[in-house]
Amino acid sequence: MKNASFSNLDLDWSSFDPWRIQPVRHRLTDHPLLQPDQLVALGARLEVDGRVRTHSDNAEAGTPFNTAPRLHPNRRSAADTLEHIREAKAWMSLLNVQTDDIYRTLVDEVLDEVRIGIDPVDPGMCYRGGWIFVTSPRTITPFHYDKEHNFILQIRGRKTVHVWDHRDEVAASEASRDRFHACHERDLLFWNEGLRARAHSFHLEPGMGAYMPSTSPHMVENGDEPSITMSFTYYTDSTRRDSRLHRVHYRLRQLGLRPPAVGKRTAIDGLLHGASAVASNARQHALRMMGRTIHTDRAPYAYADVY
Repeated sequence: MKNASFSNLDLDWSSFDPWRIQPVRHRLTDHPLLQPDQLVALGARLEVDGRVRTHSDNAEAGTPFNTAPRLHPNRRSAADTLEHIREAKAWMSLLNVQTDDIYRTLVDEVLDEVRIGIDPVDPGMCYRGGWIFVTSPRTITPFHYDKEHNFILQIRGRKTVHVWDHRDEVAASEASRDRFHACHERDLLFWNEGLRARAHSFHLEPGMGAYMPSTSPHMVENGDEPSITMSFTYYTDSTRRDSRLHRVHYRLRQLGLRPPAVGKRTAIDGLLHGASAVASNARQHALRMMGRTIHTDRAPYAYADVY
């Protein structure tokens, strides 16, 4: 596909590689739904359903991401934090904003557009989500990774986003990725300052952003002003395949085996993925026959899980 300039996002689609970290530019800075007063209202709505994640500015790069809210609590309400973010000394994420009818339109507006460029090289976009990060000056997002492909776009303020390659086994061991996909635990992911030299570092200001593939470790350092950032995330056929293989590898490790890294032995990957898919489909069919609700990673939108 030739270079394309869409209404919201600019990216060199002619060289787009879904598994390569790369910069992007966008035109969402002045979007009405991303202004502070609208985010205060959204935060109040989402907090009712527990769709807000927050911690104080005491969290550091090496703070365990999963437990940061418990280790360094922010005791203000979502609305109070957002309304007074400059002095709140807090990090706040509005989770799964696509569950809000108003903000789902924004998620669709952006992802419907970029899907035109993504589908030819990475088909099967699903499990779409939106995440809005509002942070006080000099706060840090601890070192972690996520399962989705991610367009992270800076709306207000400045920050530095450090991203590591999704296959960098110095930044994150293969065993840690296997456990993460199987259990959604990040307890085998460890920060050290020496990792900075291996990172792709993006110094973002409004109108700038980055694309990071699934399971790319990242850590974020906010600048001297409050910041608003939004991530648009999704799965594809390739991310779902990778995730399934990591889950299988985790089970093999539990049996004392040492499978090769995902992607290193394509023939073995194919066999394991096929066998796992058959077993999973049979299990889901049995659960449906029992009247159980099945949550699938093929769903159009992400479920309201708390990350």
